[in-house]
Amino acid sequence: MNGNRLDEDDMGKTRTALVTGGAGFLGSHVCARLLSEGCKVVCLDNLQTGRLKNIEPLLTNPLMSFVKADVRDPLPDGVYDEIWNLACPASPPQYQIDPVGTMLINVIGMKNVLDLGVACGARVFQASTSEIYGDPQVHPQTESYRGAVNTIGPRACYDEGKRAAETLCFDYHRQYGVEIKVVRIFNTYGPNMDPQDGRVVSNFIVRALEGAPLEVYGGGSQTRSFCYVDDLIEGFFRLMRSDASITGPVNIGDPGEFTVRELADIILEMTGSRSVIIDRPLPADDPLLRRPDISLAGKLLGWAPKVRLREGLKRSIPYFATETGCAVKTNLDTLS
Repeated sequence: MNGNRLDEDDMGKTRTALVTGGAGFLGSHVCARLLSEGCKVVCLDNLQTGRLKNIEPLLTNPLMSFVKADVRDPLPDGVYDEIWNLACPASPPQYQIDPVGTMLINVIGMKNVLDLGVACGARVFQASTSEIYGDPQVHPQTESYRGAVNTIGPRACYDEGKRAAETLCFDYHRQYGVEIKVVRIFNTYGPNMDPQDGRVVSNFIVRALEGAPLEVYGGGSQTRSFCYVDDLIEGFFRLMRSDASITGPVNIGDPGEFTVRELADIILEMTGSRSVIIDRPLPADDPLLRRPDISLAGKLLGWAPKVRLREGLKRSIPYFATETGCAVKTNLDTLS
């Protein structure tokens, strides 16, 4: 594969992809997209936060196989054209359960992926994160901004782990010639999220559907940007299929900026919930501002999100209602 076209030697060849963390929220969408392209897909997941139900519909496809394994252990033998590394708990409640394990998933897991990339000559995709910017002093965040991360705080296992993984990617690229594609993901939501994963969109929707209080922290004045999963996956594939000279990192996210309190109010309106909003103390190192500058993605990939927040929530709320067995108390089609 060279850029966006197939070389003559690739014509008629079924490409093989390894997707680590492939049963997770984003990984399952990547697997589905690869299968739609006619790729053979090996999905690897230890099911720590991934869910088999996310990929069960895909396992009927003869091109799809599942391996229960941990990215920190030696990866399965095989010849892969591309490796997508999405293995890591992604929300603070998940990754803080085992902070040492989270750091090692990012470092040892990344090294294992890159070593396999060297052995196979595979192109490697790394799902990095906006959390590498920490509590930013530059707003919106550009890829050139180096971040303000507390290296010894409770979120450091994830933030610093992802920063170290980026370092490994670029060192393997320079030292061994591995083709790399590094994306920095901003808050994303949509179907296949675990309703109990602890991220703000899923938390608010589920609690609103259940009639439980929605908890905001520090008054809910922190800002976030929310990208619908279909838009994010399109950005992933545009980067992965781009010319080898485009390594990233590239911000992929929606530049629309909302306070957490605004998000809570929108979700209460859209679900027809009478849940109350209660305030809690701000957690340590919780970023106060988060919004991507996506001009680089537009320039290099011709990418920009298409699904605005209300439309994405309209698509997501029925999924969470089905997952939780709760009813939506308003007609979403009447809401703009």
